[in-house]
Parts: sequence; C-alpha cells; structure tokens
Amino acid sequence: MRAALAASAFALFSQRGFDGVNLDQIAAHAGVTKGSLYWHFSSKQELIYAACTHYYRAYQRRINEALVGVRDPKERLLKTLRVAVRTCLLDEANRVFTMEIFTKSVHDAGLRRSWQQFYDTVREFYIGLLRAASETGAVQVDDPVQAVNLMLAAMEGIKLRAMFEPEICHPAEEARILAGLQEILGICNTRSVESA
Repeated sequence: MRAALAASAFALFSQRGFDGVNLDQIAAHAGVTKGSLYWHFSSKQELIYAACTHYYRAYQRRINEALVGVRDPKERLLKTLRVAVRTCLLDEANRVFTMEIFTKSVHDAGLRRSWQQFYDTVREFYIGLLRAASETGAVQVDDPVQAVNLMLAAMEGIKLRAMFEPEICHPAEEARILAGLQEILGICNTRSVESA
C-alpha cells in the first residue's frame, strides 16, 4: 500500500506540482480513504519523500533493465546515457517532478540530502562506466570525473531550458541531445545503439 500511495503521489506531483496536490487527491488517486493514507504517512512531507524514493528506484530499475546482458563498456555507457535522456529529459512527468524537487529543496534540507544521495550514486555510476570504456580505448577522455560532472550539468541545464522551450525535449530531439552529451564524455564515432 505504501508503494501504491508513493506512486500516486509521484503521478500527481509530476502533473500539478507539490503545492498543487493535497492528501485527499492522493488518497482518491490511489483508491484509498484519507484515513488509510494517514495509516501509512503522517504528512504530505512524508509523501513527497516517498514519491522521491519512488522516482529514484524507478530510474535505477530502468538502467538495470537496459544493461542486462550488455558486457561491452562502451555499449553500457551508451545504453545508460540513452535511458537517462529518455527518463530525465524526454519524459515530461519525470522532468517536471525533478524540477519540483529542485525548487522545494532550496528550503528543505532533507529533500536536498535525498536528491544529493541519488545524484551522487548516479554520478559515481557514470564515472565507473566512463573509466571502464576509457580503459578499453573506446572513449578518449582525460578526466572522467570532470567529463561526467559537465555532462550531468548539461542535462540539468537542458531540463531548465525545457521549462521555457519545451520543444528542446521533444522525442525528435533525442539524437541531438545524445550526440551533445556523448561529445562531452569523449565518445567519438559512436555507432547507433538499438532502442532501450
């Protein structure tokens, strides 16, 4: 039941924002009473944190599913990047939800720590992928840490721009976004990775 409530909170928050949703709406969306919701969560703040955990786990699950059976380090990096672009940039619900996290975390240290832990995990995963691809000679990069930092900053910048220019995160832009991020990571002459 907690997972269903967190998923409902995520769905509504990603459509209407944290301030645009109340507990009654979340309970109704999940098909439970408000009393049942309070049995699992004592406040809207707890539901926001649970929705964040839902988002983090869904992202990690998508990455893990995409990498099943992929052994080549460069292909693992390319697949991860494609899933990240589709999940974080092209998926409007996820993009809106993360912007809500950024906005609220300015004044919420707990939410900021939650995002930082997720972000650090993602960052370290990319650094490991980039180092592994670099060791095979498939990627030419002098400083994997700096390259990953710049790539992730570019992704967050694209999210910000999409608030005012939503067309930049249209699925038709996927190839251009991927090409730019791959260039930052030092991936040259990439062959197309089949759809994840």
